[in-house]
Amino acid sequence: MAERRPVAIAVAPNGGRRTKADHPALPLTPAELARVAAECRDAGAAMIHAHVRDRNGGHLLDAEAYRAAIAAIRTEVGDDLVLQITSESLGRYRPEEQMAVVREARPEAVSLALRELAPDAADEPAFADFLSWLKRERVMPQIILYAPEEAAWLDDMQRRGLIPWDEIPVLTVLGRYVAGQTSLPADLLPFLAPESPRFRSWMVCAFGRHEAACALAAALLGGDIRVGFENNLHRPDGSIAAGNADLVRAVAEPLIATGGRLADAAALRAAWGG
Repeated sequence: MAERRPVAIAVAPNGGRRTKADHPALPLTPAELARVAAECRDAGAAMIHAHVRDRNGGHLLDAEAYRAAIAAIRTEVGDDLVLQITSESLGRYRPEEQMAVVREARPEAVSLALRELAPDAADEPAFADFLSWLKRERVMPQIILYAPEEAAWLDDMQRRGLIPWDEIPVLTVLGRYVAGQTSLPADLLPFLAPESPRFRSWMVCAFGRHEAACALAAALLGGDIRVGFENNLHRPDGSIAAGNADLVRAVAEPLIATGGRLADAAALRAAWGG
């Protein structure tokens, strides 16, 4: 009998939109991120996806701020978590600025939205050059896909030799960053349709109180999962989570209870070629 592959859980504890008015436990400072990182590691997470903020709490892409957050998290958890930063624009940064901050910060890993960094064919050469730099510097990328069409686009770029890895990790987003967005497990199906490309390492994130259900569906189908306050503040029963670790436990515990295994940071690094 084939054994189920271990599932990596990532936590996205803050995002770039919510504030402490949304939840007082939302981590914003390096010290708060470090504390949440340790709590989520203990709950079963293998990766943290971190945003940093400016002095007014707004979304920020800044190498110095990233270095401060990375240092605080590493002091708290060592190498127990893959530490991924975001390059997300939120409408504030141009692609060249997004790529420049990654080059300056030199993180372990970074998420890259295909629709932001290569919005059309004219942007592909710069994006391909950036990916080659990431490979040389051993920075692990994860490509964010918001629609099956973007998965097909990435696959086409791979076939044309613009992606300098045989396999590149992806994050499938079930929904959009809009008020009231609630994802459902069925939202994953278009990405798994027979005509859709297959990626060896794929992760899913979802919005709203059904986040755990979406994540568990993905895990049972061979994917990794991302949860956290960036996209959801609710436990599966609809109550407000006390913190990000609640949302990690909400997927870790049923995975283990149904015979699954959790991947640790070392296993995720190996899967991503890090």
